[in-house]
Amino acid sequence: MGKPTGFLEFPREDTIERKPLHRLKDWKEYTEKQPEDMLKRQSARCMDCGTPFCHIGIEINGAASGCPINNLIPEWNDLVYRGKWKEALDRLLKTNNFPEFTGRVCPAPCEGSCTVELAGPAVTIKNIERAIIDKGFENGWIKPRIPKKRTGKRIAIVGSGPAGLAAADQLNQAGHSVTVFERDNRAGGLLTYGIPNMKLDKDIVKRRITLLRQEGIDFVLNTEIGKDVMPEDLKADFDSVILCTGAQKQRDLILEGREAKGVHFAMKYLTQSTKRLLNDKISEPLIDAKDKNVIVIGGGDTGADCVATALRQKCKSVVQFGKHPKLPDVRSKANMWPEQPYIFTMDYAYEEATAQFGSDPREYSVQTKKLVADENGNLKELHTIQMKRTSDEKGNLSFEEIPGTEKVWPADLVFIAIGFEGTEQPVLKQFGVETKNNKVDAEHGDYKTNVDGVFAAGDSRRGQSLIVWAIQEGRDCAKEVDKQLMGSTVLP
Repeated sequence: MGKPTGFLEFPREDTIERKPLHRLKDWKEYTEKQPEDMLKRQSARCMDCGTPFCHIGIEINGAASGCPINNLIPEWNDLVYRGKWKEALDRLLKTNNFPEFTGRVCPAPCEGSCTVELAGPAVTIKNIERAIIDKGFENGWIKPRIPKKRTGKRIAIVGSGPAGLAAADQLNQAGHSVTVFERDNRAGGLLTYGIPNMKLDKDIVKRRITLLRQEGIDFVLNTEIGKDVMPEDLKADFDSVILCTGAQKQRDLILEGREAKGVHFAMKYLTQSTKRLLNDKISEPLIDAKDKNVIVIGGGDTGADCVATALRQKCKSVVQFGKHPKLPDVRSKANMWPEQPYIFTMDYAYEEATAQFGSDPREYSVQTKKLVADENGNLKELHTIQMKRTSDEKGNLSFEEIPGTEKVWPADLVFIAIGFEGTEQPVLKQFGVETKNNKVDAEHGDYKTNVDGVFAAGDSRRGQSLIVWAIQEGRDCAKEVDKQLMGSTVLP
């Protein structure tokens, strides 16, 4: 490494963010550009660890450990430290098609498995990654890569989220002709509609889509497979089809009062909010948090994004319920390195809510019991009870209600953010592909469905997951498709 003792000399310096109350006035990204001298210091903290666990890319206890796309992190950290940004960009792009996305919205499992984490705060890998790709665009180093020759093979990709885009990019560079079908009026999938603009500016997504178009990929928008184009036509017109339809079947909350007006799925709210920001046509009634008491059910990132969105719409109050206890400040003995650390953090949304209302909006170990509407069917309150988590001698967890902890919350809007059950089934049935546990039945590393020439990758195959897993699956699936079409593959 450029400075082997850097991790001993320099403390971790986290992302520089705009002031919470200031950024609540707009929908721009909440982070600021990081100074180059700071990035150099942080890259110097990458130690000469011998075995860099940061890019092992495996799952431990169901969670990612290390980078699933096996980014060559120590190598580009060293190049940044030495001021060789162009070389660092080249090294980064060997493994990651879209660092401008992962550098903003990936939860960075690489940092959880950083060797420096054994003795102190990890290297700020995610910040450095983002800085490399941003500098690449700023300096004009990112240019369209037009394949020199075409193979004559045609591939259809259904879905333009990160898995579909990664597969399209790889296969296009192998010389195949790629068409991406998207049912929405903009490409990008959840990158466009599921992630708020303050985390991922939509101009950044648009910039990448424009680049992919310039490189020869055809995007067919406002086109739903099974309705506007039939699966049998795709199979007849293309040599291979890849299903990257995501896992957008949202898990519902089944309880008394669910039908009250004002109860919505979180993703519907986030999608509509982004469409409003982009001035897209919205055919359904608006969901607006202005002057309303908002409750988010679900303690994950999607719920946090609902909190941040409601704040920008000037809600009257906002609370987020999670069923689990508050996380510890440091790793527990059951959560050892190099696992993803489960520790308490202040997400951007919670910093903003604290600045606006004076307290963290999260409530822990909460069970929603029922929703209550007024005489017109409009939601007016929500009833909860506190829960206690217990485990038996085998370590099996269960939750018990704590008598006497019942509470009534005023509520005008409730957003359900308790995860996803799997992929939407209609288009899969029309293709005739088999499913298992609400996911396409296709093996990782193979990606073949039971239908000849039809593959699946990303959340539609593995279930709700991280953007970096989607990119990994898109890349890996592209390699298998290339191999089947050509007899061997040139793809990494």
